[in-house]
Amino acid sequence: MERATAIAGVGYTKLSKRSGRSVLDLATEACRAAIEDAGLGLSDVDGVGSFMVLGDSVSSEAVATALALRQSRYVMDFQQGGQSPAWVVANAAMAVSLGYAENVVVFRALNGRSGIRVGSSAFLGGAGQYRYPIGYDTYMQYIAMWARRYLIETGRQPEEFGEIPIAQRWYGERNERAIQRKPLDRAAYLASSKVVDPFRVPDCTSEVDGGCAVLVTTLDRARDLPHRPARIASAAYRAGARPGLDIGDHLLYRDYTHNFTSLLRDELYARAGIGPEDVEFAEIYDCFSSTVVFGLEGLGFCGRGEAVDFVASGATAIDGRLPVNTNGGLLAEGYLHGMNTIAEAVLQIQGRCGERQVPHNEVAVVTSGALVDGSAMVLVAA
Repeated sequence: MERATAIAGVGYTKLSKRSGRSVLDLATEACRAAIEDAGLGLSDVDGVGSFMVLGDSVSSEAVATALALRQSRYVMDFQQGGQSPAWVVANAAMAVSLGYAENVVVFRALNGRSGIRVGSSAFLGGAGQYRYPIGYDTYMQYIAMWARRYLIETGRQPEEFGEIPIAQRWYGERNERAIQRKPLDRAAYLASSKVVDPFRVPDCTSEVDGGCAVLVTTLDRARDLPHRPARIASAAYRAGARPGLDIGDHLLYRDYTHNFTSLLRDELYARAGIGPEDVEFAEIYDCFSSTVVFGLEGLGFCGRGEAVDFVASGATAIDGRLPVNTNGGLLAEGYLHGMNTIAEAVLQIQGRCGERQVPHNEVAVVTSGALVDGSAMVLVAA
């Protein structure tokens, strides 16, 4: 028997550049906060899920132990990075839907600034022996390769990517959790340093220490809890052909100008019974500004090569056609590898975002991932 599911609670730790705490401590705090926010107790929780990249976090069983859960009926540890949040939450929802668990907390926690940094060259991986000797060894280089190909094929200019961090910083200024809250305009963007062609500093995510969690339960139960439920209406995962052996091994992939969103779009919308015209706001994974471009075009919000014009027109502003990354995104709030992207969508549906609250908050799309593979979900107010 299948049961409808929803996200009922959200929890955060403080985001910082140096937490001075263990990842287990951060994870436990975020999970406790999400459970409490949902109006539940630890005795109600029987499942924990999470993800990590090459050992940068802690296991779900470790967190279940630290939370002193009486028993766990469901645990899941997904061994991937930003591709994971929507899909781990979806898997938790499937477990709840089929009765294998009742209340599952899903978290992401890491010391992503003071510990292992994805922006560094620490992630060797299975194919790293071939990339590292030629200096192709950091995540920002991999993303930049795709961004540069997109510019070549669409005729856009590198500085046009700046429309994304400029638009999102408006939201970041109004988000008390955000690491980046200083106003950003075009002049400041163009004056900023180049990191790797075509990216400047504001195009790159803000790595942080911290944790974030959400509580997944049945829709019926969520309706009896303190906050408006964010019903999980749809989810999908896709990996394109020959996705590679590790975080940077995409060299066999043929098309660097479309990411996973174009592969899962039709299934995602069909399962929810909607189209892109029905989506009222979007939280699109943005480890770098170009991934927002891929997401807007891949999800059908604008045509090929039109995403920067779409953003520049004001369409993604709070009073625009499609508010996007309303917490400032990973670029401004901080890089919790997209778990906070889901959390922001939930908070918007629940009407809890204060000055950055979108006026129409019934239907949201959330994406997780940047390149060859990733996941997405549709959340609707219930």
